[in-house]
Amino acid sequence: MKNKTMFSIKQQVDNPNILDIYIYDDVEGDSYNWWTGEKQESETSANYIKQVLESNQNASEINVYVNSYGGEVKEGIAIYSQLKRHPAQVNVYIDGFACSIASVIAMAGDKVIMGTNALMMIHHASMSAYGNAEELRKAANDVEVIDQASCSSYLTKAGNKLSKETLKQLLDNQTWLNANQCLEYGLIDEIAGQEDKTIEAAQQRFRQSVQAQIMQVEKPIEVPEQFSNNKTNAEKIMMIFKKKVEEK
Repeated sequence: MKNKTMFSIKQQVDNPNILDIYIYDDVEGDSYNWWTGEKQESETSANYIKQVLESNQNASEINVYVNSYGGEVKEGIAIYSQLKRHPAQVNVYIDGFACSIASVIAMAGDKVIMGTNALMMIHHASMSAYGNAEELRKAANDVEVIDQASCSSYLTKAGNKLSKETLKQLLDNQTWLNANQCLEYGLIDEIAGQEDKTIEAAQQRFRQSVQAQIMQVEKPIEVPEQFSNNKTNAEKIMMIFKKKVEEK
């Protein structure tokens, strides 16, 4: 028995070496039916994705499409690691929301493309805890370690565009980021549609440059005004020859 399909895996018919993965709901681990004791496999669990990636080791390109509020940190970090480890080129497309642990999964992309109206939300890791003072203190320490794992994913992707201090401030504020902000912080590589405009502008500048060079070549050579009445050597020789012929 399976839960509703929240995670779609597709191989492109025209190119079986390209694998499409859609994360369009919460990231959740496997669960059990309390009444029957039967295991319910989640299609957003790290275990399920592990099976899919292992059966597609020959894939040369993986496209991951994200629209998720997030979910379980344990599952998301494992999915991130699995995608990073796979030999294929991983392209992540943020189609709607990439919130919480879903934003960490997105950081696994060798190339991350975000829609112009898409949003990312990042915050510190959180967990529920129950117990005595010592158990609660341990829980606080544990969540800090978990939080550092998420931070390393953002910083690895961003490189020198995002400092630890700025990231901490963003996490403290549970920040929503639009596509331009994500590009500024290095969390994505492109904004969908804008790369086409950049290429078009470059092509236009190239065409203008070539046209200017053609016009320069085709432009007739202008003789300075002070020399405009001067004769060429050939013309002078012809005049002398003509005068001698007439004198005969």
